[in-house]
Amino acid sequence: MLRCLAVLCLALLPISATAQSYPDYTEPYVNDFAYLLSVEQEEVLREKLKELRRETDIEFTVVVIDNMSDYGHEGAIEPFATGLFNAWGVGDATRNDGVMLLVARLDRVLRIEVGSGYGDDKNDAMAAIIDDKIIPNFRDGDYFRGIERGVDAIIHEVSGTWPGEFNSTFLERLWNRIVWGRQIVGDWIAVLYAFLAGLGYRQYRKWKRNKPRICPEDGSVMRRVDELEDDKYLKDGEKIEEKLQSVDYDVWLCDQCDHRTIEAYKSWFSSYGACRTCNYRTLAGTTTIIEHATTSSEGLKRVDYHCKHCDDSYSTHVTIPKKSKSSSSSSGGSFGGGSSSGGGASGSW
Repeated sequence: MLRCLAVLCLALLPISATAQSYPDYTEPYVNDFAYLLSVEQEEVLREKLKELRRETDIEFTVVVIDNMSDYGHEGAIEPFATGLFNAWGVGDATRNDGVMLLVARLDRVLRIEVGSGYGDDKNDAMAAIIDDKIIPNFRDGDYFRGIERGVDAIIHEVSGTWPGEFNSTFLERLWNRIVWGRQIVGDWIAVLYAFLAGLGYRQYRKWKRNKPRICPEDGSVMRRVDELEDDKYLKDGEKIEEKLQSVDYDVWLCDQCDHRTIEAYKSWFSSYGACRTCNYRTLAGTTTIIEHATTSSEGLKRVDYHCKHCDDSYSTHVTIPKKSKSSSSSSGGSFGGGSSSGGGASGSW
């Protein structure tokens, strides 16, 4: 009997080691566990969320993490977000009108989780906010802009009022609409300029890659080898770079003298870096927070690197600066014990 109990206990050990857990919140407004936002950016968001709670008693919290796997969760973001929402008790316990914007940065997924008091009424609106306000900015790498625009739109959706306008007059709101319209027009001009500039550069790059090459040995016009054939001219590391889409290679071949030229084009948005050992862009890194920073002490994170080509692996430790006291002053408090039944919307970028 004792032997059976011992075997059962041993069998349960791996389960407890990987059990689901959730981070503890430090305040009811902004909890950036990934250190994605600056102190100033956190304060901008915090003031909007404070105003919403002060004027409507609606609790809205923004949460940023690196990976859900850091808390023992593998899979979709929906059950993790619902569990975190309920573990913290976001929203009033009677009205269940809380809101949570959760961003898992390295998982590249996000979710707007709403309290059970909304039912399914806000699902479509939250999906539109994710698609129109948040994701486009995330894809451009502007996380704060995406989060801020999402926060503004969510506040308007749940309260009927934009941030900063709860106690404003009609004329003040009208002026805000004019300023907002000018900002939108300015944004569109900037977007159009960036699009045209990007299009021009892409066309130039395309022309440069496709223009004929002349063999330096005999003056013949060279031929660019197609993607299926060029692997036989590439080194193993270069093949892996192409597979990881960190570098794209063009192979130009002279059919007269067999001279060849290999040209490399780095990907703009690849997450792979150059390996310290083999120098190929095949190095991947994952970040683990060892100790969170506070207002009184620095934090520590570990970055684990692994090369997909030469298999070199190593780790580095990076100090996380102390949090500014201004980021937490007057921001303490707790949630009201609300719950969610899984309503809201999710997205990825």
